[in-house]
Amino acid sequence: MSTTKAAYHVRSTSLPSRSHPLTVAVEAQLDRLRSSQATSSSASHKLGDLKDLLDGTDALLQLPISRQALSNGCMDCLLDGSLQLLDACSSTKDTLSQLRDCLKELQSSFRRKRGGESCLSSDIEAYRVSRKNLRQAIVKILRNLKAMDKNNTLDSSSSVISSMLKEVEQVCTSVFASILSSISPSMEKSRQGGWSIVSRLLHSKPKRVSPQVEVEANEVVNMDAELFALKSSKEITSEQVQNALKGLQSLESSIQEVEEELECVYRRLLKAKVSLLNILNH
Repeated sequence: MSTTKAAYHVRSTSLPSRSHPLTVAVEAQLDRLRSSQATSSSASHKLGDLKDLLDGTDALLQLPISRQALSNGCMDCLLDGSLQLLDACSSTKDTLSQLRDCLKELQSSFRRKRGGESCLSSDIEAYRVSRKNLRQAIVKILRNLKAMDKNNTLDSSSSVISSMLKEVEQVCTSVFASILSSISPSMEKSRQGGWSIVSRLLHSKPKRVSPQVEVEANEVVNMDAELFALKSSKEITSEQVQNALKGLQSLESSIQEVEEELECVYRRLLKAKVSLLNILNH
């Protein structure tokens, strides 16, 4: 995601809101999220920080000084950004839901057929095709997020609160893009990069990420590598099938937790939109 630093760091000195405790708190939350984006922080950790940021932002919007600072001239831009964030959050959540449906369907197929190379191969191939289609949808969403980020600017006369709200918008799009990127690697890429772990997956029980830990790119890639190993294996044992099922269940659980966190974020974004509308109408 690109960063329009010049736009984000424009600050008006005519308003005292910069020194307000809520403004300081929101700035600190923004810095925390920027730091997490620069590291390998988990999706759950990022979404937790994002919820805190949106809570602080809404509290800031309730201040009389914030309402005074938001001119009608910038409200259209802020409301448009709010609507785009709601759409982006919803699209990200829907994408995770679709991936979870793919995982559930593959689990059901494994349980029904109980092994058999040809059966497993066809089921895994169907999953691969579904993943490929989903990845194409993710690319489109990421393209839209990039466009949002590119257009996320205000003029130099914008108030502190206006500039800060655009910074919040940029951080939100960055978090959504990070989550989508973590689930978008194709099985072909996992196939090419996963051979170093395939032998371990075939001969030992793989370590699983607990349901309390969020979706990570490595978790998705490892699951793809394990499925490809099963698809390519000449002899498939019941233990390998059971290990694959456990992996699918773990990944499904992780994705569901991120979905739930995104729903919480969506509700906060909706609340922020209502606050902006209230400011516009009063």
